[in-house]
Amino acid sequence: MNYQELADKIKIWAKELGFQKVGICDVNLQEHEAELQKWLDAGYHGSMDWMARHGMMRARPNELLPGTIRVISARMDYLPPQAQFATDLSNPNHAYISRYALGRDYHKLVRNQLKKLGQLIEQEVEHLNCRPFVDSAPILERPLAQKAGLGWTGKHSLILDKDCGSWFFLGELLVDIPLPVDEASDNQCGNCKACITSCPTSAIIEDGVIDARRCISYLTIEFDGIIPVEFRKAMGNRIYGCDDCQLVCPWNRYSEVTQQTDFHRRASLESPDLVTLFNWDETTFLKNMEGSAIRRIGHQQWLRNISVAMGNAPFSHAIIESLESRKGLSSELDEHIDWAVTQQLSQADEKNGIRIKQERLIRIVQKGLPRDA
Repeated sequence: MNYQELADKIKIWAKELGFQKVGICDVNLQEHEAELQKWLDAGYHGSMDWMARHGMMRARPNELLPGTIRVISARMDYLPPQAQFATDLSNPNHAYISRYALGRDYHKLVRNQLKKLGQLIEQEVEHLNCRPFVDSAPILERPLAQKAGLGWTGKHSLILDKDCGSWFFLGELLVDIPLPVDEASDNQCGNCKACITSCPTSAIIEDGVIDARRCISYLTIEFDGIIPVEFRKAMGNRIYGCDDCQLVCPWNRYSEVTQQTDFHRRASLESPDLVTLFNWDETTFLKNMEGSAIRRIGHQQWLRNISVAMGNAPFSHAIIESLESRKGLSSELDEHIDWAVTQQLSQADEKNGIRIKQERLIRIVQKGLPRDA
């Protein structure tokens, strides 16, 4: 069997299946085991118990699929057209949703394409044992992607490619055939610290190390409890995920818009007004988020996240009325609603104070009195 020829074919097939880049590596991730354990021991995984449940299996792909000797790592771009980064982030009455979640959930699509890739390989070899993974098993996908030449691990812990930045999904196909491996990518972040300094909650502890407990993506997606008060103002209008560390990355100026229409912004999120989204009942939420990654957080967590954003929005009677209308659904949601209403009222008091000062100044001027009267 000419495995070099097969590897070349695999990369051609992958592009035909919608992947932008594919690389191949071996399964040795031993050098990452100590740093993984250190990260877990520090508690940086927060409430994501599944991160620690499987021990070092995450760094040992051959334990996931016995007999595995190669990993085919694949990249699929997701940056949607009309991403509206500036529009959504700068308008405090709009909800900001991480770009990866604006369209359909990527897990099933990427996995299906990897499965098809495996079927094509199967036609070329006498025997193949393979299995696709897309965030569906304990595996260190980013170190594998770097080892396979898909990019390097940036200081924000995401994979960066000099030709396309970081707006892409990763998937892996584990195989038991001795394909030739690709050259690993070199780190090209240099002295840049834009991602570190731009993180709203200072979640990037050191180069490539994230304390998930401080990360807005974790807080709005993975964490289903009461969001610590210390992070609520910093969340701004981010109701599902956060892209700040990617938005400031110089390498993302080379990113191209995805051709995969499933990742384009869905109609229900065209104008993500906070009050409108908050007023969706559970049935409407489930219908509008059908096929979306957002659906898995559930309606209660959706309302929790939006209530924080509404607390950070400019004072509005409509916002207070909407918040009050959701009281009583759960004690956890009430905690965030009460906080948001307090924030709204404090803004009203501040505006009222400014108005009183302005009226007093007008009266003083009209009477011709000294301004310090």
